[in-house]
Amino acid sequence: MPTRFRKTRRLRGSRTHGWGQVGQHRASGHKGGLGVSGQLKHHFSSMLRDDPGHFGHDSMKPPRRGPPPGWTANVRDLDALSERHGSEGPDGSRTIDLAAAGCGKLLGGGPAPGGRYAVKVGKCTASAERKVEGAGGRILRG
Repeated sequence: MPTRFRKTRRLRGSRTHGWGQVGQHRASGHKGGLGVSGQLKHHFSSMLRDDPGHFGHDSMKPPRRGPPPGWTANVRDLDALSERHGSEGPDGSRTIDLAAAGCGKLLGGGPAPGGRYAVKVGKCTASAERKVEGAGGRILRG
């Protein structure tokens, strides 16, 4: 379509281009910004009206301290965990008490550990047990 036949050529010089009163059909400038812009400035009163829970926190849900209750550990992490939560056993193996450390389950992710470990944990997967016993260690339930 040639430029000379377009509607915008006819509307040149009409100030509003067919959108009625001055200021209509503008971009996001007539709203004071897009999205949440101006929530602490010129849109503060509408934010208080539309989103009264915007500030503060829920006093019935205090922040959690420490690891979450379902914390798990992988076999690949046993070397690092033995430095923090391990002790030397009588037969030369390292004993790691993951239950006291807050770990609920030992998963079988990663390669087998470097040393022989006696791991005390509540639950573990079959692959984790296979890898620890394959490296010369054992799993202590409880």
